[in-house]
Parts: sequence; C-alpha cells; structure tokens
Amino acid sequence: MSSPKQGLLQQLRERLSELPQAQRKVAQGILEDPRAAAGATVEQLAQAAQVSMPTVVRTCRGFGYGSVRDFMLALAQDLVVSGSHLHRSVSPDDSAQQVASKIIHAAVVSLTDLGRRIDADMIDRVATRLAQARRIDCYSVGAASTFMANELQSRLFRMGRSANAIFDAHQQLVSASTLGPDGVAFVISHVGSMPYTLEAARFARSQGATVVALTQPDTPLAQIADLLLAVSVPPDAVMRVGTEAYLAHLLVIEILMVRLAQQLGPQVTHGLAQFKQLLQKHGFDSAEYAGFTDSGADHVSDQRKDKT
Repeated sequence: MSSPKQGLLQQLRERLSELPQAQRKVAQGILEDPRAAAGATVEQLAQAAQVSMPTVVRTCRGFGYGSVRDFMLALAQDLVVSGSHLHRSVSPDDSAQQVASKIIHAAVVSLTDLGRRIDADMIDRVATRLAQARRIDCYSVGAASTFMANELQSRLFRMGRSANAIFDAHQQLVSASTLGPDGVAFVISHVGSMPYTLEAARFARSQGATVVALTQPDTPLAQIADLLLAVSVPPDAVMRVGTEAYLAHLLVIEILMVRLAQQLGPQVTHGLAQFKQLLQKHGFDSAEYAGFTDSGADHVSDQRKDKT
C-alpha cells in the first residue's frame, strides 16, 4: 500500500476524469458520500456504482492500495484529519491562498464532471416542451431553490413565455390544478423530498401537465417527473445545498435557456438584445437615470433657495 502525501479524497477528485468509466463510477460514489463508503462492503460499493466487485478492487489498487480494506482504512483516516466540517477539500490549518485554491479547484472538478454527464437530449426535450407550453409555473422549496426558480422565471419572461415563480405550498396546489395539458410545472429542489411540493407535482401531473424536475437523480422528485434534469455534485460539508450545487443548477438553467432561445428563433434573440439596450439606457443603474436624479436634486435645492 502506498502512503501518498496527498489525501485520498483529494486524489479521487483530481484523478476522477482520468479513470476508466466503470472505475470513475466507483470513485464518484465514494466522493458523494465518503463516510458511508468508508463503512461499506465491496458488494455494497459495487451495487451503488452499478459495477462488478472486481471493478471496485481494481479501483482501489489503481490508487496504490493492495486491498480494499487498506483503501477503506486510508479513506477513514483521511476523513478524520480532513476539514470536512468546513469544506471537503480544506484542512483546518490551510492558509487563505490554499483555501481559495482548493475550493475553486473542487468547484471546477465538480462542474467539469457535470459537463461530462449532462444529458443533452434531455435538455432539448425540456426546451421543446417549454417552447410549446401555454404557461410555465416554477415551484421551489427553500432559499436556494427559490433563487433558482426566480432566475428561471425571469429568463422565461424575457423570452415572452408566460411564467410564474411560486414557493407557497397552497399557491403551488392552485397552480397545479390550473395548468392542464398545455402547462408545465418546473420543480426545482436539489434535495428533492419536500412533501408539499411533491404533492403539488403529483397533482399537476394528474391534471395532464408536464412535470419537469431539476434535482439530484434518484430523489422522490426525480421519480415523479416526466422530464428529469439530473444534477449530481459532491455533498457540502455544512449546507444541504452548497455552492457547487448553486453553480451546477445555474449552468443547467443557462444551457436550457440558450437552447430554448435557439428553438424560438431569431425574433427572441433580437428581443433579448433590445431588452439589454433598454435597461442600459433606462435602468436604475443607467447614466440617464443617474442624470435624472441629479437634476431632480438640483431642482429641489433651487426651490429651497427661492423660499429663503
């Protein structure tokens, strides 16, 4: 067994893209829940990754360990000394530069893996359904998902789509009851298990609406959805929905919106350009607006001087 200076978890992350496909599935499964993996059997690891047990053995040996037991021992030791209470890549005594470098590198690796696994055909299927929909209601749960739903609704609105962002449980049910076959319930929840939103999704589907889910694979929400945009990133050490999940969701929404704009045609692209010019000229942060407020302040000042 080798005794690498670098931690095993860090090695797994950095070499993930280089591994053969089957071994990459084993490593990804370990990275998604290293504490559970450290206590798992070879059979359990193989089942979770949907590979053979010899593949698990080869993966462990590929990292310099003579047996799966030695590999798991190193993994357990790495968990003990790692900064998992802060960030999975950070150690308690890291400098500011090391913290910045490790966190950015971990995010890049995570998003690169997302790029390899993204289902482009599913993106296009969802874009087509959004282009055809009479109304698109975006359901969310919690702060992170609500931010994503608002972003999605704003992007759809600018493309001329009839869209709403709804986070209230009762309003989601009202929405679900009125969408119908021409509507889309676009449900965003990385955790994917909030009961009231699952109920709204089921009800929307029962009324004929298409349910699109942006969530992790294998969540209850993923199982309900007609169309699934699956996002899988390593778990955050502190938050249920960490920064890498934020970035992954935003990138999926960005890709989806670009494909939707392409399907809707040049008129939509031209309209988006016009909106940008309009906001640059008349928005609250525009030069014209700043000039208006300055002149307004001067006018008020002049009136006060006249009264004195």
